[in-house]
Amino acid sequence: MQKLLFALLVGCTMMACRQKAEVSSPDESIRLTFRTDRKSGEMRYAVTVNDRPLFEPSLLGFVAQDAELACSFRIDKVERTTVDETWTQPWGENKTNRSHYNEMAVSLRRKDDVRLVLRFRLFDDGLGFRYEYEVPGRDSLVVTDECTEFRFAEDGTSWTIPANFETYELLYRTLPLHELEDANTPATFRTAGGLYGSIHEAALYDFPEMVLRRCDSLSFKADLAPLPDGTKARVAGRFVTPWRTVQLAPEAVGLINSSLILNLNEPSKIEDTSWIRPMKYIGVWWSMHLGLDTWAMDDRHGATTEQARRYIEFAADNHIDAVLFEGWNEGWETWGGEQHFDYRKPYADFDIREIADYARHLGIELIGHHETGGNVPEYERQLDSALLWYADLGVHNLKTGYAGGFPGGYLHHSQYGVRHYQKVVEQAAKYRITVNAHEPIKDCGIRRTWPNMMTREGARGKEWDAWSAGNPPSHEVILPFTRLLAGPMDYTPGTFDILYERTRDSVRRKLWNCGEEVNMRVNTTLAKQIADWVILYSPLQMASDLIEHYEGHPAFQFFRDFDPDCDWSRALAGEPGEYVAVVRRAGGKFFFGAATNEEPRSLHFDLDFLEPEVTYEAAIYADAPDAHWETNPTACEVTVRYVTSADAIDVVLAPGGGQAISFLPL
Repeated sequence: MQKLLFALLVGCTMMACRQKAEVSSPDESIRLTFRTDRKSGEMRYAVTVNDRPLFEPSLLGFVAQDAELACSFRIDKVERTTVDETWTQPWGENKTNRSHYNEMAVSLRRKDDVRLVLRFRLFDDGLGFRYEYEVPGRDSLVVTDECTEFRFAEDGTSWTIPANFETYELLYRTLPLHELEDANTPATFRTAGGLYGSIHEAALYDFPEMVLRRCDSLSFKADLAPLPDGTKARVAGRFVTPWRTVQLAPEAVGLINSSLILNLNEPSKIEDTSWIRPMKYIGVWWSMHLGLDTWAMDDRHGATTEQARRYIEFAADNHIDAVLFEGWNEGWETWGGEQHFDYRKPYADFDIREIADYARHLGIELIGHHETGGNVPEYERQLDSALLWYADLGVHNLKTGYAGGFPGGYLHHSQYGVRHYQKVVEQAAKYRITVNAHEPIKDCGIRRTWPNMMTREGARGKEWDAWSAGNPPSHEVILPFTRLLAGPMDYTPGTFDILYERTRDSVRRKLWNCGEEVNMRVNTTLAKQIADWVILYSPLQMASDLIEHYEGHPAFQFFRDFDPDCDWSRALAGEPGEYVAVVRRAGGKFFFGAATNEEPRSLHFDLDFLEPEVTYEAAIYADAPDAHWETNPTACEVTVRYVTSADAIDVVLAPGGGQAISFLPL
């Protein structure tokens, strides 16, 4: 009897031990503990960083109709793996990346044989986990909720935009964690202990987007964008979720320098990527937002054959790779109703074949444009033929737009939207066409797997400066620590006519998206606009202003020299919403950008990032001593000095100002 009791006690003890598992990062600074509740079988995880609690035990799981996916689980087995690999990509902030992590795959089972693998990966700069479900006897499931929690162990500060399933074009707010009600991701935070972090997701395919909603003072729960009937997703009986990610760093710039989101995506599915390349571009675009030109064909039509030739010639004369044209195709006259665009029928004053031939003759790429107005069914009906038509014209770069609600009550960021955006990316790849998506779903690193997904909007960009009071000076120095952690953004910087002095009184100008009382302007200095070309990363980087504002301007030399095809990048210093400094290398050239919020600032940097034993011509585009974003925004000084990696620079930033430097090897 005593032997039997001892055996039972040993068996129970072993079972209890099996309901807990731990894994740490390679440097052992981050530790994650997973356990199931012995009675309910609920699953929870907890995280410590340098032995200090970050997340207290936080719930895991999903809820589905007619299937239990959140409780009564028991650990079946735990498998551990360590991976340390280096991989390359055809373009990116860094073309070579290291992926070094410890993985713990926890296999769980319920009595009804529902199986789940919870896969945890811990890197030195954060962690990711995902769910891999298998429900026997079910071909499909209806997911109604996600239980994933992030229960902070201590208060802190957050930088987020509100949770919204239709738009990201919102200003960021700085709030204590205990006052934060909801947030879209990336949701960036700093704990009371000084740890920086950002909650996001990776490898988002065929699943709704996640936002965070507060469930008590310091706890947040994942919430998924719903379908019209209120459910969240329709999935197969075997399904894998996106990764839930947490980037972590002792300094804010460590978040920018992290490649965790990319590391949690699969390698490229496109074998030959030689046709995918970063580019600088200009376009017939800003004039429409200013109200000088129109998208639809009338007496102020912007996309005309004559104007196209002028922009192509300017690009060829100024070392610019490509030109974008919006408003070239029929259908813009239906805007405001049920939009019906024809993606193969140019307006009568836009001879696209002549334009394509002229661009090819001068070595300039064209960037096509497909605005949908949100009419996804109509766009999908024309998608394949429209892409083929572009490819036959030699147009291999596409900007898409979704400025309008989807039919049928579907939300932009729902599973329906995610499926559509991915369909466009994959279909475009068949025709060797790259994609720049506006009004998109958020970036989750799929550019590693589908590198033709080059850039996207997904935040409040430069266009808001054209028809509103504009983005505040802090906006561009909060984006690198928030939105840009997800991936590149087509922010479209580079306005030189800061106060619209050359266009404000034009007889062509007609305000279209605001009232007379709004004082439209750009709330930065000119030097900050130049620095943004470096700071706000995009492999498709635009000089957004009218080309006549660049002609003969000495500061435009920076964009002429700039190369967006960078090989290596590093954020050197910064704090969210305060300031940031970034350097990027493209071949043998280096480009530096620094910017500040409303406060003036002085920074000092060693130039040890330059190649040793090489002398560089440093062209410095700096705020003049009397520059100020409000009172004297265009005061900019251009100077040249010669430096090596043994030198240092002092960077003086005016209020709302910036500084850019090109380091060109002699």
